[in-house]
Amino acid sequence: MIKNYFKVALRNLVKNKVYSFINIFGLATGMSVAMLIGLWMYDEISFDKHYENYDRIAQVMQHNLYNGKKETQMSNPAVMAEEIRNTYGSDFTYVLQSSWNSSHILTAGEKKFTKNGSYFEPKVTEMLSLKMLKGTRDGLKEPYSILLSESVAKAYFGDTDPMNKVMRIDNKTDVKVTGVYEDIPYNSTLKNVSYLMPWELYLITNDWVKKMENPWGSNFTQTFAQIAPNADMNKVSAKIKNVKLNKLNKEEARYKPEVFLHPMANWHLHGEFKNGINTGGRIEFVWLFGIIGVFVLLLACINFMNLSTARSEKRAKEVGIRKAIGSVRGQLISQFFSESLLVVSLAFVLSIGLVLLILPFFNELADKKMSILWTNPYFWLLGVVFSILTGLIAGSYPALYLSSFQPVKVLKGTFRVGRFASIPRKVLVVVQFTVSVTLIIGTIVVFRQVQFAKSRPVGYTRDGLINIEMQTTDIHKHFDVVRYELQKSGAIVDIAESGSPLTEHWNSNGGFDWKGKDPNLAVDFPNNPVSHEYGKTIGWQFVAGRDFSRQYTSDSLAFVLNEAAAKYMGFKNPMAAIDETVKWNGKAYKVIGVIKNMIVQSPYEPSRASLFHLGQDEGNVVIIKLSPDRPASESLSKVEEVFRKYNPAQPFEYKFVDEDYAKKFGNEERVGKLATFFAILAIFISCLGLFGLASFVAEQRTKEIGVRKVLGATITNIWTLLSKDFVVLVLVSFCIASPVAYFFMSSWTQKYTYRTDISWWIFAVTGLGALIVTLLTVSFQAIKAAVMNPVKSLKTE
Repeated sequence: MIKNYFKVALRNLVKNKVYSFINIFGLATGMSVAMLIGLWMYDEISFDKHYENYDRIAQVMQHNLYNGKKETQMSNPAVMAEEIRNTYGSDFTYVLQSSWNSSHILTAGEKKFTKNGSYFEPKVTEMLSLKMLKGTRDGLKEPYSILLSESVAKAYFGDTDPMNKVMRIDNKTDVKVTGVYEDIPYNSTLKNVSYLMPWELYLITNDWVKKMENPWGSNFTQTFAQIAPNADMNKVSAKIKNVKLNKLNKEEARYKPEVFLHPMANWHLHGEFKNGINTGGRIEFVWLFGIIGVFVLLLACINFMNLSTARSEKRAKEVGIRKAIGSVRGQLISQFFSESLLVVSLAFVLSIGLVLLILPFFNELADKKMSILWTNPYFWLLGVVFSILTGLIAGSYPALYLSSFQPVKVLKGTFRVGRFASIPRKVLVVVQFTVSVTLIIGTIVVFRQVQFAKSRPVGYTRDGLINIEMQTTDIHKHFDVVRYELQKSGAIVDIAESGSPLTEHWNSNGGFDWKGKDPNLAVDFPNNPVSHEYGKTIGWQFVAGRDFSRQYTSDSLAFVLNEAAAKYMGFKNPMAAIDETVKWNGKAYKVIGVIKNMIVQSPYEPSRASLFHLGQDEGNVVIIKLSPDRPASESLSKVEEVFRKYNPAQPFEYKFVDEDYAKKFGNEERVGKLATFFAILAIFISCLGLFGLASFVAEQRTKEIGVRKVLGATITNIWTLLSKDFVVLVLVSFCIASPVAYFFMSSWTQKYTYRTDISWWIFAVTGLGALIVTLLTVSFQAIKAAVMNPVKSLKTE
């Protein structure tokens, strides 16, 4: 009997090729979207889970009261790990100090590259359960050692054994390769750590750390911990809350630091904090795309249900005959479910092919390295269950509806589906287009928000600016001659040194005081040490005062404030700040200028109060303004030539400031592109179903159209007749989708301080677009029916 069910199902598919194609391809598209989103969600949820001690690893972080607000930071004093070990050692398996993941020049023989890595205490290999390909996990016990990732070892040594080979760090320190570990997976927070060096070596090469008079006063390192097997993460976190506060003097205690453990399980999906409270993070996108996946699959299922019920009248006699010769309703339901499962099975196979085809593009779009989990039994189990459920959902309404026909009425020819029979189909079409229109409106709002932030004035001129991060001091030592040669060549407008790149704050400090400041207010301002040429190079814009000048030796104790700092300090206007005194750790500085706010951190948030002063030490970053009168490639070649001449130890690597700035929009743009991708597929699936329904309606009303044409109806009359019902349904969908989309997108934009308005034209354009797409989809079948010769449709009468 089951064999017969599938044989009949296969015959029906072959007999109705167009409807079969629409059903199978529509379902396959929906299942492909669901599968892609499932792979994306799996990748997101499985972030960092490859570590054996995943559920017991945490990062030690702090809440501090800065500028009247509670802010959360990852950086800690260099003595944090040691203090926690000494005071709360029984609650932890490991507590490890580390540097920030940063770039260094690694040299081996003639090969010289800039790579990212970290200094860590030796037990990091155990905590992260690194898989050692060469050497052991004890490789960081020697102070002058280094562990390389597999890819870095391959880049430097090829197929030769790297063990015990000597490498040079930043052209200063020689270290010995004591191990090679398997690359950290791409879906890991620590994926960019391509080598590890001992924390002891960090203290040796940065001897100022041990000489600090107040080691608890500066936060410039990171701390990671693994709690003991029987310990509770929340309870241990509560225990260490005051570990830093207890070490601070009265002045520093104003920041009210609260130390806590941020579990590895929350690093990726729950990484956002606001006013000291974990407010979520990427988990919002996981839920969002999960819901989109369900809805897109639902759209495909609606197509199947709509087309199956639409063709019910054609299958009514089949049902009547089957019932007349003894078939019970259960057998008929089984018959229709078998057809549904056959369609879904074929769609599932096709969907895997589509996913294989789309996955490379999707990976690039989502910044992932995903693949189909061929060897994972849960993937196939989920696929089978997923297909069965989809088949049951998609086939439920047709099976229950078709099997309910009464054989007497059907075989007498008195069976009619009735004027209300199409209502369920219309409801389903409305649901389809409501989802599609909502997705389109959401996509437009996301891109509008990104463009709104991009159009915000940045406070300096990005064109032709490049950042070069320095790992050696050679350029600083020869700065004047380098500047002279480059300007003389005509390759640049100017060059400057800075403590931070233009798109990041690398340093912030407290200890500031000014007239009228609340003595109990704890402040923390980004302050950037720069060279005299900084302002001219970047083109910052003064609203009051002047720039740093070599003509004034007093500028060594001068500040340039941004507007946010001048306002925060209580000056009535920027001009009122000029010549005022601001003290920093007791030393008096004179305010000589106020500039427009520069966007350095998030373009969606207000600019932080910031100060600039002349730096005495070597610059961490060199900023160059390329000449607009020469091709960029030609200018860069000259810059590289001069840099190699005076800084041969460092590879010439640069970043365009405008490209770095554009990366700040990466997450929102990626969400927008993914939403666009899914919205297009949703519209495609909806139109596919609409095409099938239009085809059926035209076929069903063939004789009516013939009669109308004989009586004088024009092609336009026929087109209007067949199109108007679908237009009404789309308009109803638009009316439902608009308030729903407005509600959700208004809630989404609320998290941005600088946000776009949701204009009326977004809804108008979306509604008009949906209407045009609907008319184009329906018109093919409507016009085809309208131009048909009425003789052909009426000759049987």
